[in-house]
Amino acid sequence: MSTTLVSYIDTEVSPVYAGDLLDFVQRHYLLSQPESFVDVKKSVIDHDSSLSFKAVGPQAAWHVDVEIIGRKPLEVRMTPSDATVPEGLISQLREDLIIAVQLFEEKVRNTTLYFAWIEGEKIIPETLPSTRRRATERVFAGNMLYLYIITIAASILLFSLLGYYAPIAIIGVQFIILLFTDKITLRLGKWRVDPDNPIVHLLQYELPMEEYQALQSKYGPNTLLKMKTEIYENTLALGVEPNCELGGRVLSKYGFACDPQRMSVKKVDVYGLVKRTADRFGIPVPKIVISNSMLPNAAATGPSPSHGAILITTGLLVQLEEDEIFSVVGHEMGHLVGRDPLYLFALTGSEFLLRLYVFLPFFLLSPFLYLLIAMGVVYFIAKFFEARADLESAMVIGQPEVLADALTKIGFRRLQFERMPGFRIQDWLNWDPHPPVYFRVNRLERMKAPVEVRHPLIQSAKDVINGFRAAL
Repeated sequence: MSTTLVSYIDTEVSPVYAGDLLDFVQRHYLLSQPESFVDVKKSVIDHDSSLSFKAVGPQAAWHVDVEIIGRKPLEVRMTPSDATVPEGLISQLREDLIIAVQLFEEKVRNTTLYFAWIEGEKIIPETLPSTRRRATERVFAGNMLYLYIITIAASILLFSLLGYYAPIAIIGVQFIILLFTDKITLRLGKWRVDPDNPIVHLLQYELPMEEYQALQSKYGPNTLLKMKTEIYENTLALGVEPNCELGGRVLSKYGFACDPQRMSVKKVDVYGLVKRTADRFGIPVPKIVISNSMLPNAAATGPSPSHGAILITTGLLVQLEEDEIFSVVGHEMGHLVGRDPLYLFALTGSEFLLRLYVFLPFFLLSPFLYLLIAMGVVYFIAKFFEARADLESAMVIGQPEVLADALTKIGFRRLQFERMPGFRIQDWLNWDPHPPVYFRVNRLERMKAPVEVRHPLIQSAKDVINGFRAAL
């Protein structure tokens, strides 16, 4: 008799969307692949919507019975027919469902009002990240590679002033900036989290899709932003927590009523999470800053574990559950413990000096080809450190499967493209320090806790090289 495997998929949307979510999965995932899914049925179990189907193999040689119950979190039950079900298929089905859920959530986010604040800090509305701000955050909250690219342009000016010694001066300036990246990151974030102000408060109100469409058609595309501003000015700006009574006053101006079931409040003890992670790694608690952006992201920087900083966006806190945030912070701690910003500075600085003092004839012969090869090598080596940070989180936090789920949620769009072989190879070769998401997720899912590796960086380098070879 086959064993039923039960797992759960977290979702940020309110329970009132459970039926719509399952309808979305049915239309956009199951019915679009009739050769792979049969016996698709919807029903109600204990007042909860349910969606069931069979995932079938070629010539119906095997099948997996799947049932999704629309609770929060979603309950997923999978029963393989027998041992002939291909290895990894269950994980693939679950990943597909997570992507489908994220696609639905993305639609709901477009009609959702978000608010975030920290006690003791100035209350500010959520802002969309501008191109300029995203570039700045990449420079100081990333791994120094973007800063390296920028200083190439500055080198032209320094060469005219310092001549032969300009490259050394450039590296010196970069090193000084590296020493202060933790302090610079503090200025990038909207808020700072500390023991006195440890909690980030999050509130979201989901407008029904049909009401949002009516709102847009009647009042125009800028109405939603105007509504958010009015609610903010009448609640958070006055130090009053939003509720349906206060928010309803604004909504009623546009012909809508506030439904408490569509409003949710979430409190995240960010300082407690980061401190718990730092204690696991045996390092001081880094400086913690919050950027009020719905783009889910986290980054660590600083020259050493004792002079580190972590930047977290409110989008990450909204979209991930606490255990997922814990594992993502563990990844960032892996960068700090490994002193990755320092090593990546040494890597990029060495290439820069070698180019100008050793390989200059080759560079002058074909600048584009040289940069294509040299930067490709630099970014490929940088992938070793990202893979090592994943491994460090899996070893210390002990939840590789949770980090895999978090990466699937954050990178679901990229995962879709990576299923095309040509895009996978491109993802391995592009100027991005992160390995492809599919590689990171699959690698983490194969790990079994407790994870024990004697040399994490060496093992990660081997895994990255093998992953690249497999994609060719």
